[in-house]
Amino acid sequence: MLGFLASRQSGLDHPLRLRRAESTRRVLSLELNKDRDVERIHGSGVNSLDIEPVEGRYMLSGGSDGVIVLYDLANISRKPYYTCKAVCTVGKSHPDVHKFSVETVQWYPHDTGIFTSSSFDKTLKIWDTNTLQPADVFHFEGTVYSHHMSPVATKHCLIAVGTKSHKVQLCDLKSGSCSHILQGHRGEVLAVSWSPRHEYILATASADSRVKLWDVRRASSCLITLDQHNGEKSKASSETANTAHNGRVNGLCFTADGLHFLTTGTDDRMRLWNSSSGENTLVNYGKVCNESRKGLKFTISDGCSPDFVFVPFDSRIAVYTLYAGELITMLRGHYSDVDCCVFQSNFQELYSGSKDCNILAWVPAMRDPAPDEDSEKSGPQSHLNPAFQDAWSSSDEEG
Repeated sequence: MLGFLASRQSGLDHPLRLRRAESTRRVLSLELNKDRDVERIHGSGVNSLDIEPVEGRYMLSGGSDGVIVLYDLANISRKPYYTCKAVCTVGKSHPDVHKFSVETVQWYPHDTGIFTSSSFDKTLKIWDTNTLQPADVFHFEGTVYSHHMSPVATKHCLIAVGTKSHKVQLCDLKSGSCSHILQGHRGEVLAVSWSPRHEYILATASADSRVKLWDVRRASSCLITLDQHNGEKSKASSETANTAHNGRVNGLCFTADGLHFLTTGTDDRMRLWNSSSGENTLVNYGKVCNESRKGLKFTISDGCSPDFVFVPFDSRIAVYTLYAGELITMLRGHYSDVDCCVFQSNFQELYSGSKDCNILAWVPAMRDPAPDEDSEKSGPQSHLNPAFQDAWSSSDEEG
């Protein structure tokens, strides 16, 4: 670390390199925070979490009980031990509460005045944060599994919605109507995600084992149907149907730069794809347990070297290196299956929601203090995760 500081001070090294090194160290030391609680409001499982991208301070949660909670993650009291309090709640007594399970919640990407939620009650609701009243409601024929707004769009205000009716519907916030429908899947659309690089590119994942990339400006919108075999199987046989997984595809997440994206399926596999060519990069993550019949919300770190994937794995959260597929650690703390997790890139913190009704905060471990005479007498000090103990030494070489 001293080598990084010296190189930066002398102008020999870019400040971004030091930031990446420290961000990586912090992610590798993630542990369950014993000094921070998240107020328990939900009476059943937590299905979805989202942290607003403007300040990184407020978090939304959506539960199987239909309840939506808005949390303030900041430590206002400045005390070592504190609880992240619920600022407001769309609870059972609220006249516009969702009737059934809330599957996805998302902040409006550009300010905290609006957030969205979708539910098994076949609705997508647009909420005014200040009044906690729905500004608009979209109704669908089938159950809504997932929705997503583009984080980079400047020329459209489309919300992509995945439903049980095999169709991907695009809802326009400006007009308040469904602009058009993307057809091509043969099963429920379990996950949708806009590219963070190109505002008109959309990825969708379905129970039909397929993942599709769409350009919503085109008349024939589907650009490509991803093939886990990269075309090799279809060359050797008459089988031409491209499949991304050998089971339901229920998870989808782009990298921060939009160059790649990950998918998860009930075949217990996770795959990394090139978002421009649609090619399977063949990174082997091993067996990734996935028995969810609904969408699985996982997340990818931002600003680390290498970046990491945080994916629910039964009652644990598995942490993998993104491009090597190496399992770094398992985060344990929940008592039941984990359904969602979200990464706070400003402070390298992770929040996870589970069927045990709890939301847990995972934060970087504090560095061990320098040993003194008393500590040497009392015994050896606890050590940090061995995966990074020697990663950031005082040498001038890059870690």
